Amino acid sequence: MEKAEKYVKMALGMGAEDSKVISINDIVFDPRPLLICMWGCGEWGRHWSCPGTPKALKPWEAERILKRYDWGILIHTGDFELAREISFEVEMKAFFDGYPLAFSIFDCCRCKTCAYPDPCTFPKKSRPEMQTMGIDVYSTVKKQGLPIKPLETRDEKPNYYAIVLIE
Repeated sequence: MEKAEKYVKMALGMGAEDSKVISINDIVFDPRPLLICMWGCGEWGRHWSCPGTPKALKPWEAERILKRYDWGILIHTGDFELAREISFEVEMKAFFDGYPLAFSIFDCCRCKTCAYPDPCTFPKKSRPEMQTMGIDVYSTVKKQGLPIKPLETRDEKPNYYAIVLIE
């Protein structure tokens, strides 16, 4: 898909280790990450990007919305901040290229402590986490042949992924 390749090149040019065009059918949707959030995260219901907050989309609701897209860009980096920066830049470029519904999905975590329940400090930069949207990140990434595994020690290099849904 030629029109999408410029976003892949853009992400790589900004420092992404990998970037791929993906079909919405390449994304593995599964509501089970909600269980991990509910019973595995001590921050449940304390962040604007959390599925435990009032008015948050549930994974099955998010899936219905996200499946309205046809394709997007998967971005891989070894740096959390870089992944967020690239995803926002790709989203903004796509918006100005005529894709007004382009949408970046990546862990919010912009603030050291979320302002919730007070208004979000960065509402224009806040985005939901993939897991919150019912995306099985591990299965989605593995399907693309990209590196991902649970870290066994703090010394291991993490892999960060963002998705920018474009059309």
